[in-house]
Amino acid sequence: MTAAQPPRAPGPLRIALLGSGAGSTAAHVLASGAVDVRAVVGNNSRSGIFDVARRHGVPTAHLSGATHPDPGALDAAILDALVVADVDVVVLAGYMKRLGPRVLARYDGRVVNTHPALLPEFGGVGMFGDHVHAAVLAAGRTASGATAHVVTADYDEGPVLAQVQVPVLPDDDVPALRARVQAAEKELLVDVLRTWRP
Repeated sequence: MTAAQPPRAPGPLRIALLGSGAGSTAAHVLASGAVDVRAVVGNNSRSGIFDVARRHGVPTAHLSGATHPDPGALDAAILDALVVADVDVVVLAGYMKRLGPRVLARYDGRVVNTHPALLPEFGGVGMFGDHVHAAVLAAGRTASGATAHVVTADYDEGPVLAQVQVPVLPDDDVPALRARVQAAEKELLVDVLRTWRP
């Protein structure tokens, strides 16, 4: 059962950003001013997301299999960090790990991710990063795009919140398509966070 959440006053969403990589999505969200970013959690101690957070004065936590080898303990530690930060919504910003059952239960319907294609196509296990763009090109599609969706226990199967289409050009390779999709993906995420209220 999901714990009841107290009603929030109108205003920007209070969010936590979870990431694994360079932090470009986190930087875009923070620069937008669309939300109140209250915490950044990363599972890679060398991730650029920590540098981004520090530049913006956002508290950080490195929580991973290195800090908590037991998956249940890691799930509990992430949940504790989110509860302490008092967030309404959890945003996966290039987070490359599956969330645990405690976090998913507490934030049921309030975890958001973006995917670099138009779900339900080119989603699921193994469909991340350049694998997605390569699959789109191999399929000969004339359009790709980005999807913002609610996170569930299964990869890329939660309800779609919004999508944006990106053309696939005749001379596209993976880097060219990736660059355009990533730019659209970041704008889509900010637009959703600015207007969506779970």
